[in-house]
Amino acid sequence: MMDEARSITVTILGREYQIACPPEEQERLLECADYLNGRMNAIRKRGRSMGIERIAIMAALNIARDFLDNRDQPPGADVDDTTRRRLRQMELSIDQALSERNR
Repeated sequence: MMDEARSITVTILGREYQIACPPEEQERLLECADYLNGRMNAIRKRGRSMGIERIAIMAALNIARDFLDNRDQPPGADVDDTTRRRLRQMELSIDQALSERNR
């Protein structure tokens, strides 16, 4: 049974927000708030004078783009050819070591 939601404070761009959250999800909420804060700070540091609402919209659009780009990728698609070859070589080395051990 889930515990009742409790209020937790997150800080984004120097402002504190109270968010209701079940205790088992509080750690993840803090991670998400920290990630969002980082993305929003990066947008703010680009030098343009923008209000917090515009910064939030830009961050949300960037995060949504990243999500959609990754959602459409097949598993392992972000691994380049060099990494694939190295992983394959490691796999072969492990197989060889195991077969020699079993002799």
